[in-house]
Amino acid sequence: MARILIVDDRSTNRNIFSRLAQAIEEGAEVHASASPDEALAWLGGNCPDLIITDFRMPGMDGAEFTRRARNSVNGADVPIIVITAYDDRAFRLQALEAGATDFLRSPVDHYEFTTRARNLLKLQRQQQFIKSRALALEQQLRISERSQEELVRSSREALTQVIDTVPAMISATDEENRILFVNAYFAEFANMSPESLLGRPLHAVLRSDNVGHGERIHKAILGKQRASSSFEERIPDGNGSERAFLTTKTSLRELTGGVTGVLTTSIDITERKQAENTLRHIGLHDTLTDLPNRRMLYERVQQEIDSERGQFALFLIDLDRFKSVNDALGHAGGDRILQQVTGRLVGCVPSTHLIARMSGDEFVVLQTNINAAQDAEELARQIIDSLSAPFLLDGNELRLGCTIGIAMSPGDGRDVEKLLRYADLAMYQAKAEGRNTVRFYSQEMESISLNTISLEADLLKAISQEQFVLHYQPQVDLATGAIVGAEALLRWIRPDFGITSPHVFIDIAEETGLINEIGAWVLRKACAQAASWHALGHAPLQIAVNLSPVQFLRQDIVQLVAETLQATGLRPEYLELELTEGSLLKDVERTKLILRELKKLGVRIAIDDFGVGYSSLSYLKNFEVDTLKIDRSFVSSLSDGTRDEAIVRAIISMAESLELKVVAEGVETQSQLACLLNHSCDEAQGYLFSRPVPSDIFAGLLKERPSYLLPNPDIPLRKARAR
Repeated sequence: MARILIVDDRSTNRNIFSRLAQAIEEGAEVHASASPDEALAWLGGNCPDLIITDFRMPGMDGAEFTRRARNSVNGADVPIIVITAYDDRAFRLQALEAGATDFLRSPVDHYEFTTRARNLLKLQRQQQFIKSRALALEQQLRISERSQEELVRSSREALTQVIDTVPAMISATDEENRILFVNAYFAEFANMSPESLLGRPLHAVLRSDNVGHGERIHKAILGKQRASSSFEERIPDGNGSERAFLTTKTSLRELTGGVTGVLTTSIDITERKQAENTLRHIGLHDTLTDLPNRRMLYERVQQEIDSERGQFALFLIDLDRFKSVNDALGHAGGDRILQQVTGRLVGCVPSTHLIARMSGDEFVVLQTNINAAQDAEELARQIIDSLSAPFLLDGNELRLGCTIGIAMSPGDGRDVEKLLRYADLAMYQAKAEGRNTVRFYSQEMESISLNTISLEADLLKAISQEQFVLHYQPQVDLATGAIVGAEALLRWIRPDFGITSPHVFIDIAEETGLINEIGAWVLRKACAQAASWHALGHAPLQIAVNLSPVQFLRQDIVQLVAETLQATGLRPEYLELELTEGSLLKDVERTKLILRELKKLGVRIAIDDFGVGYSSLSYLKNFEVDTLKIDRSFVSSLSDGTRDEAIVRAIISMAESLELKVVAEGVETQSQLACLLNHSCDEAQGYLFSRPVPSDIFAGLLKERPSYLLPNPDIPLRKARAR
């Protein structure tokens, strides 16, 4: 029946280890102690078969407890397992040098715990059997009348028969570390006969990578400085294959009747070490690319900081357009692209640097031992050039590109988290400036980041506190001069800032998903307002509402429009939804389906900012749209005979052939209006007619029923009442 001592200051651990220890074999007796001092006191009157102790305990750590246990009568030869949460090899060596037999990583794997404990108990019993047999033989020596030579020979033969069955290398050496005895396992490993090994130095037979440490322990045991000690070493076998061993050295004083010697036992732990290395590799590498993961990156950067070897750079690389590729190809195709990206990074980044995958399409490069920021910029440019080249997948050519943010250490700091955040800020700044480029972190980016966080927090409040309002800009029929429509434009009455344009907050709203809630509010508010103007008897006018690309593709927009029209009572033909060219082309097939369903409701579709995007006849043919809105960039310098005039003339002509209405945006001067009239533009809006105004002022315009006339380009625009 095994007797097991457990030492851990935490009750939860004691309970778990006690249950595991009782499961090792039937009838196992477990004594659990919360205090190392209490355990040492118990050890003074009891002899356990196995000791299990935590490394980190208040007052006395596991190494010191092990050292004291080894110096006690009942703990000198007992196997001791030390449990530690530390991954550093130095802590394991500290425990082993104190006399520990083995160690386990916390949290403990239950199967590994019981397996190792059971093996050590088996080995302990075999060693105890050897000792008891040796003592019995020694007793026979005292009482026998046979010659000393015959007794020694008989004892050795008996001992040999016992220890030859042990699955470990066992040897006995004298004061000069010359071999006195080896078991069969040892001789087989060395590929020599036991007799040929006698008298040879142990280090000459086993070429350990830790021979110096073993020699020091040998001397310490002979000098009575310690009773036993364990350590790890690697030893090549007779075929040259390197094997890992857990070696324990103990005193042979009592076995040899006063002749000093050392007993060495080495257990093969190669398979265990290989399993540990495999698990560690899995824990530190990305499963898709086999690049170091976030954990390993943190460790390496921290090592670089602690080493103080000089300046290093941290690159945060974000792939451009990867989401579109991933959506189009599916996750399997996206994974293959990420693997190709990995290959290119490995090809252009020197092996002395670290490449890691953070998550998704974000990669990190740690560039060490650099002289100046120029070194980092040169490498970043090489990476950008490499990832800008086309990727081939199943015969298709794809282009991605990348954006890179760089933080430098020690200049930007000596904290891993901060350096990664700084590189992230620099990367987003680079994206804001046009993508496929590189930017270094600067302190100004920190204030931009804080402003963004503040803006996001205020935006959340704006929704709940109803801080949004709509302004309306008239759309004028250029044939009659009458107001025939209005574009609803969102404004935010931000506390302490006043009226804030969507240009300030729309990107954050899209990134956070708030755009769906805001867009639904705008649609409902604009439709309700238009319905109320109709109810007051004003001539029916069309209300135009902008849809965000995020809202159009991610929200059930058809259901939202249908429910809004029903709730507000607005007739569908008086609602025009404005979409940009880019949002139409993100998912062509889905866009076709959504537009078809919207047209079934009876609403109109307009393409906003026409001319600055793709301006393709093919999608105008395939998409069910009603209106083209000429972008203000073509109207701003519009006059007869200019390139902009030619573009506007072409757009109007194309729209006429496709039976589409044309609305010119940003009309501010009479000459611009005159040019539009010359080319039969249908409608216009801009400061020449009115700025966007609150609903009450717009209602006043409708009540006044102005008619905008242009009798002569040289005469200022005036309003005339309808007769």
